[in-house]
Amino acid sequence: MGKEVAAGFLLFRRLSDQIQYLLLQASYGTGHWTPPKGHLEAGETEFEAALRETKEEAGYSEADLKVYKDHFHEMHYQVKGNDKRVIYWLAELENPQKEPELSDEHVARKWLPKDEAIALSGFSNFEEMVRKFHDVIVSKLS
Repeated sequence: MGKEVAAGFLLFRRLSDQIQYLLLQASYGTGHWTPPKGHLEAGETEFEAALRETKEEAGYSEADLKVYKDHFHEMHYQVKGNDKRVIYWLAELENPQKEPELSDEHVARKWLPKDEAIALSGFSNFEEMVRKFHDVIVSKLS
């Protein structure tokens, strides 16, 4: 089997003095919570896939986001016996009041502070990414 490749953005917003991360609950499988992401389509780059998937799953276009292309995180894990690689870039919602528009792939959405987002996701690789990006936001992007 080949390696699956997916891409997305870890979206965050600043409300008052709080940094919050967007998680979407899948409408399939275990109903897991993740940032917007999806598989690459033919001829698409990882970054193009991240933009398309974020538009499809959350309704945000590139114009809605400040993307930090220098800040990305790769995850490698197994799904149903297949190797999967996911790359996320860090992106800030320009208008923190603009709520996501969910596709039929998701049934709920939550903006959460770091520790609550980590707890809801429950994935150690997600925790590693959020902690890494949170440190970047606090130390370099403030």
